[in-house]
Amino acid sequence: MTELLQQVRIIDPISENDQLADVLIQNGEIVSVAANISDFPSDTQIRDCRGLILGTGLIDLYSHSGEPGYEERETLDSLLKSAANGGFTRICILPDTSPPIDNPAVVTQLHQSWIKHQQVSSPIPSLHIWGAITRDVMGQKLTELGELATAGIIGFADGQPLDNLSLVRRALEYLQPFNKPAAFFACDRQLRANGIMREGVDAVRFGLPLTPIAAETSAIASLLELVAATKTPVHIMGVSTARGVELIEKAKSRGLPITASTTWMHLLLDTKALKSYHPSLRLEPPLGNYSDMLALRKAVKSGVLDAIAIDHSPYTYEEKTVAFADAPPGAIGYELALPLLWQNLVETGEFTALELWQALSKGPAECLQQSISGVVTGKKAELVLFNPQESWKVESRNLQTLSANTFWYAQELQGKVVKIWR
Repeated sequence: MTELLQQVRIIDPISENDQLADVLIQNGEIVSVAANISDFPSDTQIRDCRGLILGTGLIDLYSHSGEPGYEERETLDSLLKSAANGGFTRICILPDTSPPIDNPAVVTQLHQSWIKHQQVSSPIPSLHIWGAITRDVMGQKLTELGELATAGIIGFADGQPLDNLSLVRRALEYLQPFNKPAAFFACDRQLRANGIMREGVDAVRFGLPLTPIAAETSAIASLLELVAATKTPVHIMGVSTARGVELIEKAKSRGLPITASTTWMHLLLDTKALKSYHPSLRLEPPLGNYSDMLALRKAVKSGVLDAIAIDHSPYTYEEKTVAFADAPPGAIGYELALPLLWQNLVETGEFTALELWQALSKGPAECLQQSISGVVTGKKAELVLFNPQESWKVESRNLQTLSANTFWYAQELQGKVVKIWR
C-alpha cells in the first residue's frame, strides 16, 4: 500500500524539524520526504494534508491495564485500540494487574495476547510490560528479578510507593547488571496518611484531607541518595511538585543517572479544579498548586523532566461514581491527552510543537533506553497523523476505552488523531 501525504506539517523531534512537505509512505516505510512529490505509483492513495500534523509516534511510559483481572474496566483489546486512537505507537503497562506481573508466565500471557490482537487489529501500538519489583501487597519481598529480566519486560516498576528503603537499596543493587530501566513512584505513605489533595490554600478552602508536599519530596530525596550510592539508573514517575523539580534538577547537575516524568493532567490542571469535587480529578499523586503546575511546565520545556506520561487508569462507572474522597485515584487519558495538551499548551504559545512532541515521543523513548526513527527517507514509518482543528465530543461512542472516568466527559474537544503507522 502506498500513501502520499501532501503538504503536511512535519513535527520531528529527532531532527528538530518543523516544516511543510509531501511524504510518501510505501509498505510501512518512508520512501520520500520532499517539498513536492510528483513521482509516485498510479495506485497511490493521495491525501490532502493541509492543516494536518505528521509527527513521530507517541510513546507512553506507564499506564494501567484492566486485563488480566479487571476486564470490566479495560480489556487488552480496548486498551490497545484506545492508545492507537490517541496517537500512541508504543505503550508500557504497570504490573498492578490480577494476577500481578511478577513472574514470567504473566509476561508471556500478555505478549501472546498482544500478538493475537496485532493479527486482527492493525495498526495497534507495540506493548511493553513493566515487571514488578516486589511481589506481596505490602511491597516487602522482591520478585525473582533475574527471571523477569529475561522474560521480555521493558524494565522494573511497582507503580506504588515502596516505603522500605533498605529493600529499595537492595533492589537497586540487584537490578544494576540487567541494564533495564527501573521506575519508582516517590511518595512517603506515612507522611501522606489519608491525604487526597495537595496542601495549600485551596485544600483548606475545599475541606479535603491534605497531602504534604514533603510526602513527595522526602521520598524523592531518599531515592536520589540511594541512586548516588548504587549508581543504578532510575526513572522517577509522577513528579507533581515544584520542590520535586528542584531536587531532580540538582541531582541531574550532579550527574546522577536519573530521568523523570510528570503526567499530562498535572500540566493542565491545578488544585483550583477540585472545586468541582469531580471524582475523576482524584489522582495519585494529587494535582499540585498553581505554582507547581507552572514549575512542571517549565521543567518539561527545559528537559529537567524528560517526558510526559499518560498514566491511563480506567475504572468503571460504579467505582468512580462515589464521593470524591472514596473514589479510587486515576483517570483515562489515551484519547484525550494529545488534543488537550495541544490546545492548552501549543495553541496558546506556551510550548512549541517540537517541545510537546519531544516530551511525548523522543523523551519517553530515551527513558526506556530505546530510540525512535524520525520522519526521514528510508526509515520505518512509526508516525501519527493529527488534525488539530477537528472537533469531537467526549462520549462513549467516540471512545475506544471501555471506561469513561474523565473530567472532560460530555465536553467538546478540538483535535483528533487521524491514524497511526507502526
